[in-house]
Amino acid sequence: MIRSTLTLLAALACFGAQAQETQTYKPFKNLDAGITVGTTGIGVELTSHLSPSWDVRAGFTMEPRVNVNMNFHVQVGDEQQTEKQRETKFNKMATALYDLTGYKVDNKVVMEGTPKMYNFKLLVDFKPFHNKRWHVTTGFFIGNKEIAYAENSKEDMTSLVALGMYNHLYDKATNLEPYYITGDGSYMYLPDDVSEKLANNGRMGLHVGTYKHDVYYTEDVVDNLTGDVIHKAGDLKAKAGDNYNMEPDENGMVWAKAKANMFKPYLGFGYMGTLDKHDPRWKIGFDAGALFWGGSPSLKTHDGTDLLHDVTNLKQGVNNYVKIFKLAKVMPVVELRITRTLCKKK
Repeated sequence: MIRSTLTLLAALACFGAQAQETQTYKPFKNLDAGITVGTTGIGVELTSHLSPSWDVRAGFTMEPRVNVNMNFHVQVGDEQQTEKQRETKFNKMATALYDLTGYKVDNKVVMEGTPKMYNFKLLVDFKPFHNKRWHVTTGFFIGNKEIAYAENSKEDMTSLVALGMYNHLYDKATNLEPYYITGDGSYMYLPDDVSEKLANNGRMGLHVGTYKHDVYYTEDVVDNLTGDVIHKAGDLKAKAGDNYNMEPDENGMVWAKAKANMFKPYLGFGYMGTLDKHDPRWKIGFDAGALFWGGSPSLKTHDGTDLLHDVTNLKQGVNNYVKIFKLAKVMPVVELRITRTLCKKK
């Protein structure tokens, strides 16, 4: 498959060029087509041999769209609890929610993470040794800003809608507001025992971790049904040490985005040798180096919480990814390259 693809590229690149007189090392007349596989994804590239010691490479890489699941447990209230206490409290309130609305909420929600990174690259190779197989490389990658995205699975939409309903009823109960206004303008309130139960147990959310520091609302939070301002910008949202329980947005979804700098300098080294001794046009080699992000990427949820800087004691499913992003000020690059010379030099 790889050989047939590169052979086709060679035929297209050389079409119409055979009658032209070329010099030994004339830019864009001595080209190799290549396929790469590595930490930056799957890619294609073209190499121009400027001289025996200098090459210029241009290409495109893209991460495969592979989903990775992360599990979150639903928690009622913000206080620290044992696993058994959390389960008992959740079951009690899930039953109350079902009695009120007819919707069931599961105690676990799955988020599906997907890489979305792609890059164009421009690299310069210098081959300092006599055999011209080892090279030192510098250059840059430039790509998209949003490098990964995660959202709840479709199967958990019903649970999240039910969770959102519960929190809406909780707000009505704690603020002593009517949950429904009839056509004649009269108010309907939750029964006193239901309001008391909701107020005593707290809100529902997906337990992610605990806040590192005090967090404040960055903009007004408005009730979608009444238009009333629930929280004003600048109000205290949570104190350091409080649980961060992620709640669904107005569409009944939870999601997060990872973003990084678009421009990333590269520095590395590599090796290229002959793949087929009977056909020297085929070569195989590797590249190893580092992409410099210019700081850690951000990983923010839909409510604006930065999981890298605002939250600690993260649950295991998220903690592994956060650790990777924190170390990603420098992204390691390891690539396997297979190339084929497009045109024979005259």
